[in-house]
Amino acid sequence: MIKLCITVGILLCGLVISAQPRQTYSFNAAWKLHIGDIPDAKQTAFDDKEWKEVTLPHAWNEDDAFAKPIHEHSTAVVWYRKTFTLPDDVPQEKVFLEFEGVRFGAEFYLNGIWIGRHENGVMAAGLDISKEVLKKGENVLAIRTDNDWRYRENATNSIFQWNDKNFNANYGGIPKNVWIHFTGGVYQTLPLYSNLETKGVYVYAKNIDISKKRLDLHVASEVKNETADTYNGQFVVEVRDAEGVLVKTFENPFSLESGATGLIQVQSKMDNVHFWNWGYGYLYTVTSKLVVGGETIDAVDTRTGFRKTAFRDGMVYLNDQVLMMKGYAQRTSNEWPAVGLSVAPWVSDYSNKLMVESNANLVRWMHVAPWRQDVESCDRVGLMQMLPAGDAERDVEGRRWEQRTELMRDAIIYYRNSPSVLFWESGNESISEDHMTAMMAIRDQYDPHGGRAIGSREMLDSKLAEYGGEMLYINKSAKHPMIATEYMRDEGLRKYWDEFTYPFHKEGEGPLYKGNDASDYNRNQDQHAMETVRRWWEYWKVRPGTGKRVSSGGVNIIFSDSNTHYRGKENYRRSGEVDAMRIPKDGYYAHQVMWNGWVDPDPKGLHIIGHWNYPTDTKKDIHVVSAGEKVELLVNGQSQGFGERSYQFLFTFPQIAFAAGELKARSYDENNNVLNEQIIQTAGEPYRVKLNYKHGDNGLYADGNDMVLVDVEVLDKEGRRCPTATNMIDFRWEGPMDWRGGIAQGPNNYILSESLPVEAGVNRIMLRTRFGEAGEVKIHAQANGLTADSLVWEVSPISDKNGLFVKNAGIGLPLNLDRGEGLQERTLKQRRITLPIQKVQAGANQEMAVASYDDNELTDWVNDGSLQNAWIEYTLAKKSVIDEIDLKLNNFRSRSYPLQVFVDDKLVFDGNTETTLGYYTLEIPRTEGRRVKIQLKGSSVVAAENQHAEIGGKKLDDGVARDDIGAKGRLSIIEIDIHKKQ
Repeated sequence: MIKLCITVGILLCGLVISAQPRQTYSFNAAWKLHIGDIPDAKQTAFDDKEWKEVTLPHAWNEDDAFAKPIHEHSTAVVWYRKTFTLPDDVPQEKVFLEFEGVRFGAEFYLNGIWIGRHENGVMAAGLDISKEVLKKGENVLAIRTDNDWRYRENATNSIFQWNDKNFNANYGGIPKNVWIHFTGGVYQTLPLYSNLETKGVYVYAKNIDISKKRLDLHVASEVKNETADTYNGQFVVEVRDAEGVLVKTFENPFSLESGATGLIQVQSKMDNVHFWNWGYGYLYTVTSKLVVGGETIDAVDTRTGFRKTAFRDGMVYLNDQVLMMKGYAQRTSNEWPAVGLSVAPWVSDYSNKLMVESNANLVRWMHVAPWRQDVESCDRVGLMQMLPAGDAERDVEGRRWEQRTELMRDAIIYYRNSPSVLFWESGNESISEDHMTAMMAIRDQYDPHGGRAIGSREMLDSKLAEYGGEMLYINKSAKHPMIATEYMRDEGLRKYWDEFTYPFHKEGEGPLYKGNDASDYNRNQDQHAMETVRRWWEYWKVRPGTGKRVSSGGVNIIFSDSNTHYRGKENYRRSGEVDAMRIPKDGYYAHQVMWNGWVDPDPKGLHIIGHWNYPTDTKKDIHVVSAGEKVELLVNGQSQGFGERSYQFLFTFPQIAFAAGELKARSYDENNNVLNEQIIQTAGEPYRVKLNYKHGDNGLYADGNDMVLVDVEVLDKEGRRCPTATNMIDFRWEGPMDWRGGIAQGPNNYILSESLPVEAGVNRIMLRTRFGEAGEVKIHAQANGLTADSLVWEVSPISDKNGLFVKNAGIGLPLNLDRGEGLQERTLKQRRITLPIQKVQAGANQEMAVASYDDNELTDWVNDGSLQNAWIEYTLAKKSVIDEIDLKLNNFRSRSYPLQVFVDDKLVFDGNTETTLGYYTLEIPRTEGRRVKIQLKGSSVVAAENQHAEIGGKKLDDGVARDDIGAKGRLSIIEIDIHKKQ
């Protein structure tokens, strides 16, 4: 008898015919926009021909970026509409839309029918439009967006905690990409829990052996069968290396009944693995396929990397090596003037790679999840991420807490394949242990094998959090890593070199902030750079290798000047180590010197702060940042002697007389061997304008989002940049790009202006392509009295399929492999040994004494306020050599304590402590003994007012909260560590 097979996309006897694997296109083109609420705009027949045409990603209020302070960002109900038809050559059984994010709430209508809502204002959302979409003929998608600062959730009337006017810049509408996915009826789901409630593909490694370059690779894919038939086939995984070479194939059979959703898993060993690392963004492409009857019916590419992590002993381990965390707390908006966050993919890489080139290894996004483009960019450039869900400044309850857990769930599912994500951040402040338990449960459910720590800011005494750390103070721990999350809040314009250079910005000059002195927020470049050294030095002192309890580092707030909360003279935050156009300030180069190493810096690091163009009678202090042991300064070959060293990395040469020519710094090691030299020269008078341009290494495309950055410099006749030039530059251009301009100090911050000045001899502007318009672009720049310059470049066409296209600007972006694999690093040198304490005796409150060495910085010992009882004595486990004592004293930021220290009754220290960001190190003559007594010999005094106020004006805690007014004889120790040097 002959068996008949019925064709329904497959043959029931197991053979496949005409299967079409999924296809994905950009859905960014051909949108129309209207500001204002028009309820009828959801209707298919609505006339939108007068609406503005835009290409996504596009915040409707993008012109506000840096033109207005954050709290004045425009809000409104805004409609977006797109008319489209489905291509004929794609599978049409299932059609999904993927929105990488909308701001803040959105209602979606397809062909006049409401199809969904998305309200968290941060994360991606998916829509299944398979039933509503017309397979033939025109479709109309209409979206009503609302970016009100007080947007309320439709179902509960609750506001969202992270919709905040201080940090979450309000770029409204659809400022992120949109994609359309076409699949067959049996498909691997998308990692979009919002609306779709699907989890996608999860790729992870187990049994990682760094030395042998080996691991066990696991791939788990959620698969749906929305057909009437049972499917049997093979789940096939192909692994391609960074060059696209197939290096591994493995498979497992699968069977999925009609209407079922299943998790299909497969694993295999991998050898000769290239491990992802800091500054080594090595990525593999893992393709998971559903194969039936020898034909692929669905395939998903997951770009990922493999690395090994551990979080223990107060330290972070990456690929079996200790890594001190150093980097930036960057606003999640990561914005640029006049475009906000909606930049081209290569621009994200350019900005994020600059962090790596400053030798940062970590970016902590504040205080909401970043968009997909930045996450994937960090994968490529080799920059680790501390990735939050959503928060403002405190724990919450009820619906607002539920919103946070839902957002964390969505973020983990969406980003769990990104090797650069090392930390999930549960809050921008302490959360309760119950809430930490809830967050850990979400991580363990959706990312159990990702090697990522979950924690929160603060969480200093948590039994659960896997990392913690205060905002800008130093914490040490022998348990989970402590990482400062926002240290150094000072601000300063790139325009201001010093008090000797036009426009002669006096250090600290500017308005009050909330009625208080705000000089820290109005620095010039000299002082801003030196402050980066002073602040990092405190973290470096207690780095890994300096005892049992250590700091795991910190992140500097912020990387680039930001259109968010500010304290200084301008209407945007200027804490960046680069300005808003990513032109470096001197602090950027200071970080390069101090951060170029896993724990200790490469001693060759060297940078002269400032320039060498002054009036002839100028004398000024010259400062050099160096990781060497000594630095010599030479003016036109004449030695000015060796600099006075402070804060480990800062070398100061007082009152150096300017002489036109050459200023040279030369660094040496401890044996007087030359490590490095740096030279800066006096530039002549401004002579000409010079243009240079940048675009993605993968090309420049007419997709309406791709961009060109153009640098403009003022040079002298010899081609040297004139560091004091402030010439006004007039631009004109022609061709298929739109002007987005740059930024400078002046009216409206020169946003969108076609004339703007250079600052410190240089500036930068941006142009954006127009959708579908390819061709030649010419730009011309001139300044009065200077030789002009011009540039020409080409915009490449794109292939448009009924308003859908492949976004080539996001394909083929290079991986940053500059730092190398780094697997042979020997990063940890033990420089101090912590001496264990056996017992303690105190002059008062004996029951509290153990709290002074309990590895808990939320507890302390304090005496009774009587000077005669202001002492505490520690008995070590055995007699030992003692060299240093680390003390965390209450009110460490503001109070100085006159102390005497005795070792076995021998006086080894008699002096006043200094204010710090946490720990004061007492260096004593090497003394052998067993008993260490700390005694207050007089009243503590307020030595430095604690001006560190958060945005609401609340003073930041610097220790245990206690009324110290009139505390004449009070000594309070939060933690003590007693060390001997190695």
